[in-house]
Amino acid sequence: MIRRVVAIAGPPGSGKSTAGRLAATSLGLAFTSAGEEFRAEARRQGMDVEAFGRYAESHPEVDLALDRAMQALATPGRFVDGRIQGALCRRAGTPVHYLVVTAEESERARRVAGRDGQTVAEALGRLREREASERARYRARYGIDLDREVPDLAVDSTHLDAPSVAAQLVAFVRAHEPEGGA
Repeated sequence: MIRRVVAIAGPPGSGKSTAGRLAATSLGLAFTSAGEEFRAEARRQGMDVEAFGRYAESHPEVDLALDRAMQALATPGRFVDGRIQGALCRRAGTPVHYLVVTAEESERARRVAGRDGQTVAEALGRLREREASERARYRARYGIDLDREVPDLAVDSTHLDAPSVAAQLVAFVRAHEPEGGA
């Protein structure tokens, strides 16, 4: 049994959700993604993720409701995927393995372009806009500066496939669980 929450973070296109889902399966943990929840709510509101992000800038209840729901799920035996979930767990005193998956911006833009059917230039512009919006909201809502948050493990996925990233995440969690864990 995993005795801590496993929280994965990273910028859009880094591969955190794909690798996180694989790692959660390997660890036998339930997986929930804040990004998927945000995109689902955007669709319910008839917006794309960028438009909904702009809406959230002036409607703090969007982020607050999502983060409350994610933090309610942040219990041992859960794997939560979200840009600030690890930081929020720490602030709440919740025992957490705070993992971050990163990748070079150009690679992230290439991945997002392929996934969303955009040009790389379009994807790059949208990534930058989304990240700026999220950073401003995280600072305003929670005082969180992602550049100052130090994860327990950071994996650069630029030149790695998802199973390789997941293997590093799983190895870290298993190595850092108390005796009798995973």
